[in-house]
Amino acid sequence: MNDVGESLSKVLDFDTMINLLGYPFVQQALLAAAALGLVSGCLAPLVVARKMSFAVHGTAELAFTGAAAALLVGVSVGVGALAGAVVAALLLGLLGQKQTERDSVIGAILSFGLGVGVFLLWLNPERTANKFSLLVGQIVGVDSADVLLLSGCAVVVLLVLAFVYRPLLFASVDPDVATARGVPTRVLTPLFAVLVGVATALGVYTVGALLVLALMVTPGAAAARVTASPVRATVLAVVFAEVAVLGGILLSLAPGAPVSAFVTIISFVIYLVCRAVGTRRLARASRVPAAA
Repeated sequence: MNDVGESLSKVLDFDTMINLLGYPFVQQALLAAAALGLVSGCLAPLVVARKMSFAVHGTAELAFTGAAAALLVGVSVGVGALAGAVVAALLLGLLGQKQTERDSVIGAILSFGLGVGVFLLWLNPERTANKFSLLVGQIVGVDSADVLLLSGCAVVVLLVLAFVYRPLLFASVDPDVATARGVPTRVLTPLFAVLVGVATALGVYTVGALLVLALMVTPGAAAARVTASPVRATVLAVVFAEVAVLGGILLSLAPGAPVSAFVTIISFVIYLVCRAVGTRRLARASRVPAAA
């Protein structure tokens, strides 16, 4: 019990947390995380509606591969992760057009990306801390150039999403009817995959490639449990993603633990609360006709 108490006191060491907030690298990490939370929150409900959770995981693995390649050759990890994620998104969007083939395509790309990424890390025996951060995230490596890259990518993703949101939502809710109505689903599918790929690459900085699902999927799944409105679901998903990623960074400061551990815990707690609220609402709604 004493060990547990000491661990909790280390996590909740608010004095250390406040002191660390004065460091530029922490402030830059919070800015990058805020951009990631906004983008992932906007995309998450559509990811859930289009049943692309597995695709996000596959994209993250190639983002990891690109980041590992960038680390090996000495260029920006963000650029490498972005390139890998976009390549993965294009492959998923083009090769996975048919529903019957999608899972197998994602599985093939996922295993390929993870295998190549591990090999690239093996080729680079130095920088062990950086290699570990590609998988589980860290905030020390985020500098001002990375913040500019993340912010620029976030703006581009949000602008493109705003332009295609209505037909994309239609195609996500009822793809067959959308196709019959002339919605260009064959264009929207790879385009949305690229947007997801860019957002996934942004997550490599903070939560790492392995646990980016906590921001790209869980907030949308949580929002879907409490509302059926696409607009409300998007707003809630953004709030949930921001709370998870910013709260995760703050809680990780004092103990110096990986950010992803706290991000995933907060995100999952939010999901459980929303699931309980949604279940209670359904139970209450089912009792109303009976009482009437």
